[in-house]
Amino acid sequence: MPLRDNDEPIRRRGVRFQRRPAPEMPRATVSSCRTRYIIDGHLRPTPEHVSVADALKFAEAAPHRMALSLFPAPTPQDVDELAEAWELHPLLLEDLLHAGQRPKLERYGDVLFMVVRSARYNDAAEGVDFSEFHVVVRPHAIAVLCQDQRWIDGTDEETMSGDPSDLADRDGRTLLDDEFLLALGPEAVAYRLLDAIVDGYIPVLRGLAIDKEQIERQVFSGDAAVAERIYRLSQEVIDLQHTTTSMADVLADLRQGFDRQEVPEPLQAYLQDVADHLTHASSRVSELRDALSQILGVNSTLVAQRQNEDMKKISGWAAILFAPTLIGAIYGMNFENMPELHWALGYPAAVGAMLALAVVLYIVFKTKKWM
Repeated sequence: MPLRDNDEPIRRRGVRFQRRPAPEMPRATVSSCRTRYIIDGHLRPTPEHVSVADALKFAEAAPHRMALSLFPAPTPQDVDELAEAWELHPLLLEDLLHAGQRPKLERYGDVLFMVVRSARYNDAAEGVDFSEFHVVVRPHAIAVLCQDQRWIDGTDEETMSGDPSDLADRDGRTLLDDEFLLALGPEAVAYRLLDAIVDGYIPVLRGLAIDKEQIERQVFSGDAAVAERIYRLSQEVIDLQHTTTSMADVLADLRQGFDRQEVPEPLQAYLQDVADHLTHASSRVSELRDALSQILGVNSTLVAQRQNEDMKKISGWAAILFAPTLIGAIYGMNFENMPELHWALGYPAAVGAMLALAVVLYIVFKTKKWM
């Protein structure tokens, strides 16, 4: 990876996600770092408990070497060790110590820093779990920090804390299973990570689409609880849209640096394919958001329609009860000069009039489908 001149201002650090704050870094003193050596695109045996500095020395000792440092549960001590060994910029060190950021890309001299977010659909909670990764790339070396202590597929830190070689083979296969790309340098590992993250958006969209279909049926069944479910699903889709939009900005920034950074043609084509997949995912996210907005509008219309039908029934029964009440009120005034008070059939006639008016009104309202 050629050296880069720091000839453009450092971009402002990304806005923090507020909805799902990442957990604080653990205070454990035991490092979670897992290291793999790559020579000419081929994996090589790695000593146990190798330090970040030793891995960097190995990678820089000869051409076509590379070291991958994976931190399943990065601690402040891990970050400090990485910053010291790689001589990282203080602003970059600050970012590495704080999670909960939007996807972004920044360059500090010959060091590339990316924040990326993967997504995994949680069927039980009908929600999306996001995992944040900080990726630091420099000539001959790359470090990946799992800020949420999960891998892309949701594997948690405890599961990832097995045998070091086992771990790298299991959780590193996404990054290290293409020898042709690995021979092109540490950028290839970063691109493989981006590819795996973008591919992970498709199952999430599939799960959200199934929820949308269920909500559509629920809307027309008249379930009063569907509005809350629509709002919850809309929030998940909005979060995913924010992530895909920010990831698109990251890919665009990478593509803009192709010529200046002398990125090999195969990597350029590979990243373009990743960008195409992300564009497809972003389009589906936008379609989902529009569909949910339409569903919410339809639900509001159906609720208003049902309320209107209820008001018709209430108004009809009020009118039916009003007619007998009016007759009873007239003959309950107790004036002396009321001829009907002395009729022998006055009471049956009044009751009959009440019933007749009630029946007539009921028939009228029933005919107009108000009842």
